[in-house]
Amino acid sequence: MSYLDNVRVFVRVVELGTLSAAGRDQRVTPAVASNRIKELERHMGVRLFNRTTRKLTPTEHGRVFYEGAVKILEAVNEAESAIADLSRNPKGALKITAPLGIGRRLIAPGIPEFHDRYPDIEVRLRLSDHNVDILAEGVDIAFKLGILEDSNLRMRGIMNCDRVLCGSPRYFERRGTPSSPDDLLSQSHDCLLLRYPGSKEYYWTLQTPDGVRKFEVAGPYDSDDGDVLTQWALDGRGIVNKPLFEVKHYIDEGLLVPILEETPPLGAQLAAIYPHKRFQDPKVRLMIDFMAERCQRLIGKMLAEPAEVPERSSA
Repeated sequence: MSYLDNVRVFVRVVELGTLSAAGRDQRVTPAVASNRIKELERHMGVRLFNRTTRKLTPTEHGRVFYEGAVKILEAVNEAESAIADLSRNPKGALKITAPLGIGRRLIAPGIPEFHDRYPDIEVRLRLSDHNVDILAEGVDIAFKLGILEDSNLRMRGIMNCDRVLCGSPRYFERRGTPSSPDDLLSQSHDCLLLRYPGSKEYYWTLQTPDGVRKFEVAGPYDSDDGDVLTQWALDGRGIVNKPLFEVKHYIDEGLLVPILEETPPLGAQLAAIYPHKRFQDPKVRLMIDFMAERCQRLIGKMLAEPAEVPERSSA
């Protein structure tokens, strides 16, 4: 076994709390992860963890070793990055996350092309609309729509994205069309919400003549998958708040109708977020540069080109 592999598993067990979680992170089985921890303990002659049925917590020796192990791995990563930069042959693994919508439309389809350009870079992509703890989960780059809230992270803005409120014609025929943002608060309208543990999207932020206002909207449907909300809107179940580029083709086809266009939702910035030291890694810079150009090009195309509406038979 590689000593560094043992150290990597040890660090992730400390950070994630279980062998199974650390094993998934390092792409090994819990049994292999356990063996690597035991190998470390035999090598050092001390116990590194207090074990319970649910969680492993570091002993005093384990806490001391963790502080040094993190520095060792950072030094190794920086050294490997420097070599890769000099050789112009970047290699290694990149762990990337993105929300489901932009992940499916923009990020995931570009991964094969990126790998064709840099075949020695292994890309691990996770798509989720949940908040991801970038530092705790060892993420190299998170592509997301939003703002930077953690001072331990850095952000590179890619582009500003307009948002739109919309629903299906069938919904507005049945429930009426809101004429002001305050109409969204009435029981006569259902708003489709993105909700999950830790979510802050329990309200919609709109740009009104009185300035930016938060509206605590409600409705009988919510989901942790933004694409599910879009489908519910298409099915006539309520009003959805979405990035314009995600739903423009539905609007062009008349399947969704924008509302309250004079008081639109506050836009969001598409950005790449990464731990401060990771940008020294050429793999990170290459991926961010590649995806920034790709996202700008594809979103621009989505917004500029009207969808082709099929002709309907007059018969």
